[in-house]
Amino acid sequence: MYSKDGENYFIVDSHVHAWDATPANQANRYGEGFINCFYDYHRNLSPEDKVWPLEEFQKQSDERIIKDLFEDGYVDKAIFQPTYLTDFYVNGFNTTEQDGALAEKHPDKFIVNGSWDPRDGEAGLAKLAELAERWQLRGVKLYTAEWKGESKGWKLTDPWSYRYLEKCQELGIANIHVHKGPTIYPLNRDAFDVADVDEVASAFPELNFIVEHVGLPRLEDFCWIATQEPNVYGGLAVAMPFIHSRPRYFGQIIGELLYWIGEDRITFASDYAIWTPAWLIERFVDFGYPADLDEYPELSTAVKRKILGLNAAKLYDIDVPADLREPESAAAVGAEPVPVAP
Repeated sequence: MYSKDGENYFIVDSHVHAWDATPANQANRYGEGFINCFYDYHRNLSPEDKVWPLEEFQKQSDERIIKDLFEDGYVDKAIFQPTYLTDFYVNGFNTTEQDGALAEKHPDKFIVNGSWDPRDGEAGLAKLAELAERWQLRGVKLYTAEWKGESKGWKLTDPWSYRYLEKCQELGIANIHVHKGPTIYPLNRDAFDVADVDEVASAFPELNFIVEHVGLPRLEDFCWIATQEPNVYGGLAVAMPFIHSRPRYFGQIIGELLYWIGEDRITFASDYAIWTPAWLIERFVDFGYPADLDEYPELSTAVKRKILGLNAAKLYDIDVPADLREPESAAAVGAEPVPVAP
């Protein structure tokens, strides 16, 4: 929980990792390049006093993760989002099993999400069922630009992807987190294009599609899709640190999201360990639009509460203490999608 000026905020960090990118786990130059690209994001968008040495960034101890998220970071619940990258890392970059090992030590602190890749065919469907049973999955994280052999990515609209989405419905996995944002070396930017979310969101209305990184650099495309699809959400991982390095740009991002999709479908995320949550939360609670950005919906304390935790808590049925819940009578500001003329 975070408290400021007599206001309390329930915090759900909806996008965290427990990765291993040490040289010993790097399978090739792509593994080295991938973590170095992450590190560039870390050091270029972080306050100077929050920048870590590269060796510290490559892997964090269990104790460090707990300290950064829960002791120093105000987080009440964190959601692990795995990223396997087995073509780049000997034992995978950040697997469900790696995340689960830490979550089992702290079951009150973490939610473990799984992952799938439609290129794994029938065997992957069986594996997804195993993961769902083992970890009681409520969500998955998908990485459409991941390399697998000669393949340089896939689309949510692929026939096998439909099979996996149907399996998610069958297994009760309602939350589909999809990386649709900045590219990371050596992955291809176009393989992260947000366009394929449109079709599957319409085809699977019972599933929630949380578009991680809000489609950046394709924010406008994302907004035009999400405003017509009530089951599409915007995850703020990678967008959040611009609150420091480019606060006006951040104001435009959050303003556009509030205008197009409303306050009920935006979720906070630090993308730990690229960034730590404490300073992001502090800056966000203090943030106000620049004076000339007066066209956007209000970014009130009530709106910030939803974004920082209450929206994700609804998606994952997280029990929120009674005094931190949204008041029953609270009116949603900008919560209705913008009507788009035919």
